[in-house]
Amino acid sequence: MKSKIKKCISSSVENFTRIFDDRDILDQIERIVLLCIERYKSDNKILFCGNGGSAADAQHIAAELTGRFYLNRSPLYAEALHVNSSYMTAVANDLGYTETYSRILEACGRKGDMLFGLSTSGNSPNVVRALQKANEIGLTTIGLTGISGGEMNNICDFIIKVPSDDTPRIQEAHILLGHILCQLIEEEMFPNA
Repeated sequence: MKSKIKKCISSSVENFTRIFDDRDILDQIERIVLLCIERYKSDNKILFCGNGGSAADAQHIAAELTGRFYLNRSPLYAEALHVNSSYMTAVANDLGYTETYSRILEACGRKGDMLFGLSTSGNSPNVVRALQKANEIGLTTIGLTGISGGEMNNICDFIIKVPSDDTPRIQEAHILLGHILCQLIEEEMFPNA
């Protein structure tokens, strides 16, 4: 059993090392962080969407931004679009699951806001549709995916493709990226907190 545990840990460390060594990914992270800071300073909001584990990751990152990460500071507006279960089930039932995120985005998204779409494959139909709607409205779109990027390659303003096709390793990296985002936004926006 211990050898299997070590193999799981080793696989995760190898994935993080590939990210650490990838200058393009590091450059993308930096650009995205700076843009988030700019948008927050312009009173915009950051929205997140995903399915299953990616929905949990979306909610986790949004909570760190709105609540706190390391610092006791003012809240930053961030929301995971799936948190209203009555809305999600009504729209999924009446209009189809593909419309769940795009419809609420049409109601709350504004030009200048940002939408992060999390999908390990890059092909989740409701996330892809939300990113398309976000582009129509004028939001900046960011995709967090696995190595292929899927359909999200062609519709995101920025995309970070975790260099793996292993879903758990991709999701671990998405949380790492989310934590980096939260930490750097906090440090830059609240230097005296």
